[in-house]
Amino acid sequence: MQLFFMYIRQKWRTFLAAGLFCLIFLVSFVLYRLPVGAVLYPAILCLVLGLLLAGMDFRNVRIKHQRLAELRCAMDVTISELPQAGRIEEEDYQQIIRLLCEEQSMLTTEQNLRYSDMIEYYTVWAHQIKTPIASMRLHLQNEDSALQRQLSLDLLRIEQYVEMVLMFLRLDSTSTDYMIKAYDLNEVVRGAVKKFAGEFIARKLTLYYEPLETNVVTDEKWLSFVIEQILSNALKYTTEGSITISLKEPKLLCITDTGMGIAPEDLPRIFEKGYTGLCGRKDKKASGIGLYLCKRICKNLGHRLWVESTLGQGTTVYLDLTQQKLEVE
Repeated sequence: MQLFFMYIRQKWRTFLAAGLFCLIFLVSFVLYRLPVGAVLYPAILCLVLGLLLAGMDFRNVRIKHQRLAELRCAMDVTISELPQAGRIEEEDYQQIIRLLCEEQSMLTTEQNLRYSDMIEYYTVWAHQIKTPIASMRLHLQNEDSALQRQLSLDLLRIEQYVEMVLMFLRLDSTSTDYMIKAYDLNEVVRGAVKKFAGEFIARKLTLYYEPLETNVVTDEKWLSFVIEQILSNALKYTTEGSITISLKEPKLLCITDTGMGIAPEDLPRIFEKGYTGLCGRKDKKASGIGLYLCKRICKNLGHRLWVESTLGQGTTVYLDLTQQKLEVE
């Protein structure tokens, strides 16, 4: 009904002109004292014919409107799918749309090429930087001193940042190498904890670890990255006390620290890209990327991730690894 009233508003000049023509003929016949029926009957016939033509025109307008409404809801629309232009202005509009689509296509292609070049460059850089890092780690293994331990911790941080770059680049890639199958959660978490053993000792923090006797359907590499990021944040913001790793039924992994905690106003935004919050501003080194990547990865893997925290008392990160059982081929 709304389309009908819109059609009437659009064609009101045509209807008004037809009515005026009939009125002119009627007045002329009256002034010349001619029989009114001589103009009345043709006027009625013209009215019926005009309504018939208007109905056919409205039908065409409705069909075209429905087609355009379907195209608006479609995910991808090409200029060739537009209804055939019936008027000069429609043809002009389609020509303008065609030019805009061509320009947009050229800009998109150029942008994709630039993005691909950037991704390729940083991917190569990330892999190349691993070589001197590995070399430095080998040199540091030949001695045991306070400086060596500190440098080893710094190298671990550098490796984390490089790995973060690689994960960030791969996150939206169409060729991301997910390998989803059942893994021993205990082995995955122990591998992540082992990387931070030196930092636990250096910071004199107690680790409470309960064996995680369960299997989870996930990707080991991407899940390990998430757990390492969570442990890294817990160590970064915990100066004294402990970090506890436990498992609640059915498959809820909990990582709790006794650190500085998160301000209530920051808690809803900690998974936003680039958001550092109060603790991050104090630390001066936070990038606001780690938890953002964790959230995105967990979403891709079908896991849930959320945080509970009290400022000044500590933080608990919950990672729900429950997932429908997949058939392993």
